[in-house]
Order: sequence, then C-alpha cells, then structure tokens
Amino acid sequence: MARQEIFDTAIQPETAILVGIILPDESDEKEQEYLEELAFLVDTAGGIVKEVFTQKLHHPDRATFVGSGKLDEIKAYVEAEEIDIVVFDDELSPSQLRNIEKELKVKILDRSNLILDIFARRAKTAQAKTQVELAQLQYLLPRLTRMWTHLERQRGGIGMRGPGESQIESDRRMILNKISLLKERLKAIDKQAETQRKNRGQFIRVALVGYTNVGKSTIMNMVSKSDVFAENKLFATLDTTVRKVVIENLPFLLSDTVGFIRKLPHHLVECFKSTLDEVREADVLLHVVDISHPSFEDHIRAVNETLKELGVLDKPVITVFNKIDAYRGEQAAYDSGTETEETEGRPVLLDDFKRSWMARHNSPAVFISATDKTNVDEFRKLLYETVVDMHTKRYPYDNLLY
Repeated sequence: MARQEIFDTAIQPETAILVGIILPDESDEKEQEYLEELAFLVDTAGGIVKEVFTQKLHHPDRATFVGSGKLDEIKAYVEAEEIDIVVFDDELSPSQLRNIEKELKVKILDRSNLILDIFARRAKTAQAKTQVELAQLQYLLPRLTRMWTHLERQRGGIGMRGPGESQIESDRRMILNKISLLKERLKAIDKQAETQRKNRGQFIRVALVGYTNVGKSTIMNMVSKSDVFAENKLFATLDTTVRKVVIENLPFLLSDTVGFIRKLPHHLVECFKSTLDEVREADVLLHVVDISHPSFEDHIRAVNETLKELGVLDKPVITVFNKIDAYRGEQAAYDSGTETEETEGRPVLLDDFKRSWMARHNSPAVFISATDKTNVDEFRKLLYETVVDMHTKRYPYDNLLY
C-alpha cells in the first residue's frame, strides 16, 4: 500500500519587517514606541513581525526613505529570511514606494496603507464600508503610476505616447468618478443617520471617545449590558454603536466610536468625520484612557488634538482611567529595569497619581477596571450625576426624574 503524504493547506501568516527613522527632534524611546504600535497594527492585520530596522536621519531620503546602505541591509535580510512584507512607519510618497519596491522586490506597505487594510477588514455597516473604500481610493489615486510599470511608456513627440499612460489616465478617470459616487452615497447615508438621531427624543447623549484599544467597547458592554464586539486588537470597533442605557430612573443614549491613533492619515480622519458625528452631537464625552500604557499622557494629547479638529473640546468631559488593575508606576518600572523618559517622574502609587491629576485638572475623573469591575459603582454614580444635572437644566419641566 502506497504511503499517503499529508500536506498542510492552511494559509500561513505573512512575515514582515518594520522600518522607521529617528529624526533629530525624536528620541530613540519615542521611535521604539511608534514601532511597537506599528507591530501591534501588523499583528492586528494577521502578520508576524520578524525584525525591526531603524536609522537616524535629519530627514527622510527623498528617493528611498532610508539611506542606500540601510536599504541594502534590509534587502539582504529580506532575501535571506524570505520576508513577505516590509512595513514603513511613515507615509511613503509614490516615488519612494516605487523605488523601494523595485529594489526589494516584495510587498511594501506604509502605516497609512496598513491602517486602511485593517479598516477594510473591520468595516461591517454600509457607512463604514463606504468610508473605507473612499479613503482607499484617495490613497491609491496619486500612486497609480507604479501599477503600470509593466507596460511600455515611450518617450518622444506627438504620436509616441505609450499604452501605459493612456491606461493610467483611464484608471484615474474611473477612480475620480468612483470617489465622486462614494461621496454622494456618504451624503445620503449621513442624511439618514441625521434623521435617526433627530428621532431619539429628549435623551441626553453620551459618547465614548479615546485612543484605540483602551477598553471603550468593554465599558460600553459593562454599562449598557449589550454585546458590542471587543478584543485586544487595534480598531476592534469601527462602526459606531448606540445603546439606550438606564441608570436608576434615568434613561440616556451611550455611543461607542472608532478609536484614535497617532500618525492617523489626514484623509482617513476626513472620511470618518461622518462616523464621528455622534461625538459632535453628544452632550457629554467619556474620554477613556488606558492608564496601564507607558505613554497614556501622549494618548490623551493625541485624542484631544483630534477632538479639537472636530471642534468638540468645549463639551463636558469625564476622564475615565481604565485598566487600573494593570497600572505600573515609576517604582515598578525602576525595579524591572524598564524606566524611561515616559515613566520618569510618574507617581509611584496610583493614589498619588489620582491626587496629582485632580490638583492639575478641573474636569471630573474616575479610576476603574472594566474587566475586574473595580470602582464601577463610583463610575456609574459620577455618570448618573452628570447626566441628571444636564437633563434637569435642559428639560426643567420634564417629569422623567420624579
């Protein structure tokens, strides 16, 4: 009897290396943090990071982003380890993308393209899918040239234009038409969503905002007793979810929105502004912060910058410091040998940080662990008092509370 061979037909995850540059105004630790976040993005997209390459430069190389020597080093590693993808931490220009791809002969992605890929996987509703497709086409439009290098592009005078140019022009026209169509579709979807918001009656609206992967969906599930998808991945939530919540005798609306991230492509923010209309129309913002992250102060600043861009920084904000069960202060970082500029000077104990935060900021704050249900009653009480106060001022003759 012939021996049967067994073949593994499972799709193997793609292997990747990360490339970043350290500019004069950036520290090695800061770039390391950006690259760790990029590695998490690759993991979220289903890839495996094998190696990280960095180079100190005054500015990115106009032709190949990194220097020629570093590119040769990357090429040698790619060929030796049979790497599938090379991911760059910053957005590449069309010419840089073309030059690097020609040299390395593997798939090249930048941070923007990687985020778009994750968004495309996560989009479920018609609105999110339309927004992602629009962002992808806007990203693709200036990079069309590199897709037609296999066609002859002749130089010369009249009558000597190669087929590649005409194909690019044709594709560019098709993409522009598609972009126009998607924008019209988004307007229709936005109008429908606006009508839905108007039909929600006399409810105070509360919106969860924050950096990606800080636990917004977990808090949403905890407060509303709903089943919003939540996992330890970046951009697990892409579609805005709205739930009616009742605390004691008071009903209000709670919405969970897409998380923010540093170095988020501007055109992506533009495309998702319609999703963030829930934030614009909210009466109260719950700014969720992962206090266990070494750079949560940077995350707070990144979120506030986006909120400022949306024009909503003047709204009442409750800062919700989540994941206190995983908080590690300055002393813990020092003991483990992981103290950095970010952790240096941070209060040793959580109570110390609470006091220092309350002393420096006037906005109300609460410290919880959504997974362990720590201080949840305190969080509900603060949320209830804030919503009651706002509801009473807005609807003084409403008998809902009596």
